[in-house]
Amino acid sequence: MQDGGWREEANQGASATWARLLLVASYLVVCPGCATLGYYAQSVSGQMEVLSKRRPIAEVLEDPAAGQSLKEALRRVRGITEFAHEHLLLPDNGSYENYADLGRPHVAWNVFAAPELSLEPVRWCFLVAGCLSYRGYFDRADADAYAGVLAARGFDVYVAAVAGYSTLGWFADPVLDSMLRRSEADLARLLFHELAHQKLYLDGDTELNEAFADAVALIGVQEWEKAYPERVDPAFRDNLAVETAFVDLVLAYRELLRGVYESAHDGDAKRAAKQTLFAALRTDYETWKRRTGESGAYDEWFSAGVNNARLAALSTYRELVPLFLRAYRDTDNNIELFYARIRSLETCDRHARVRWLRDGPLPAAC
Repeated sequence: MQDGGWREEANQGASATWARLLLVASYLVVCPGCATLGYYAQSVSGQMEVLSKRRPIAEVLEDPAAGQSLKEALRRVRGITEFAHEHLLLPDNGSYENYADLGRPHVAWNVFAAPELSLEPVRWCFLVAGCLSYRGYFDRADADAYAGVLAARGFDVYVAAVAGYSTLGWFADPVLDSMLRRSEADLARLLFHELAHQKLYLDGDTELNEAFADAVALIGVQEWEKAYPERVDPAFRDNLAVETAFVDLVLAYRELLRGVYESAHDGDAKRAAKQTLFAALRTDYETWKRRTGESGAYDEWFSAGVNNARLAALSTYRELVPLFLRAYRDTDNNIELFYARIRSLETCDRHARVRWLRDGPLPAAC
């Protein structure tokens, strides 16, 4: 549906919206001790806050009290989403036809965790969304408190701020004020990413879902700039090059750590090697900054302390992106064929999916 999705929910009234939210919450199935009713309640109330603050973008654009900068940003959103529907074949179902001002820089915070001597992220399973390698909170204090619980149990933890998220079609997702604090190209990347989740979502495979969505986002920005060369943003390209170099550096150290963790050494030796590698990573980062003149965009990433959870979060979103981009190029940049090939992996297990992405050919059956 287009903006009829918003109108339908509005006509049903708040009680129906609550019923749907409670239904989603009731479907959550987690490992014993991993969640409480309090977690379900914050999920429902947080989503309800987002939905309750929605206003149709058309209404905001006609509102004399709305600032011109906001109106210009929402017009950009309209152009980006129209491009997404027409050129990237992403869902046109009412998402991003409304605006919600939450009055905070981030909509939510995700908690990532990994064992002290492993790079495998802790996973939480939900019947609706499948198993995820993070757990989301609408309040930073709640996220920090849960991260503290996990840290006390010996896990490496990381709390990441979230500018936007997808409800996978359960609701017509609004544009959030937290999403508008970025350049046009970055905004396009974010919107394409979230719409891609609605296009294809593989239950229980966070790494492939996030990498697929980010690959679609990067493809989308590339096609957007081809269609509108006057909107090419050199700063976005420069930042993307820096991001890619940083990711490559971190993933190289992650592989060294994997070798340590999978070795026959005892725990104390692994802990010592872990800290040695983290220190070497920081040194290499500083050397890379001096060599390239990079201004320190990732200093904050290091300032809170590098650990397994930070590496797991980065690899979740970025490790497989180059493989998806290659799969797109292998279709001669045919976005419809690309989607069809990725969708054919739905019946495969995760290992078969990654094997095809790395080596091909497309599996006949899984």
